[in-house]
Amino acid sequence: MSPPDILVVIPVLNEARALDRLLPELRGQSPALDLVVVDGGSTDASCSVAARWEVPVLERARAGRAAQMNAGARHGAHAILLFLHADTRLPPGAGAMVARAVADGCAGGAFSRRFEPSGRFLRFTCWLADWRGRLFGWFLGDQAIFACRDSFEQLGGFKDWQAFEDLDFSRRMKRIGKTRLLNPGVVSSSRRFTSRGPVRQTLRDFLLTMRYLGKSGWE
Repeated sequence: MSPPDILVVIPVLNEARALDRLLPELRGQSPALDLVVVDGGSTDASCSVAARWEVPVLERARAGRAAQMNAGARHGAHAILLFLHADTRLPPGAGAMVARAVADGCAGGAFSRRFEPSGRFLRFTCWLADWRGRLFGWFLGDQAIFACRDSFEQLGGFKDWQAFEDLDFSRRMKRIGKTRLLNPGVVSSSRRFTSRGPVRQTLRDFLLTMRYLGKSGWE
């Protein structure tokens, strides 16, 4: 399976600056990858940045990453879907890596991840995320989750939740087939750790995850 069979779905809300960095990088890396930006009602120049790089834009009336990603998945009939945050950069050859995993029989998977800028604590959290992904097949959105279309449709896409739609999807995907953690990994912005600090934000994320798992079960 070749990279042209892959659709990269990029949900955004006021991500003009990130898109201005991401889109030319994607075009330069692999022009064969098809891209679609799904806007959730941006008030900045996100849509015009996408248009400048000749990337189709789907505009939705409201923000909601799960609904945006589901809408993007319906754009075309590509065999493989890759969901990419605007502040996350793929490694060179990512398309071929994803295609190879699906050709090997994987229902989907995600990439290893590192943060930029980083530090000792964030590097440790990335190590834990790698361990979690290999052991349980649990992935988060900033790891660039991918799935073959058949698996995505069998699962009914992402649940229209405001949080944990990514973890929920990866857990359900693991139940219907094998998944794979790919290396080299993606580089994701650590900007969401800026206001609270990496330790406090990570602790908050952990507590919210435990609450989610308590409600949904561990299986």
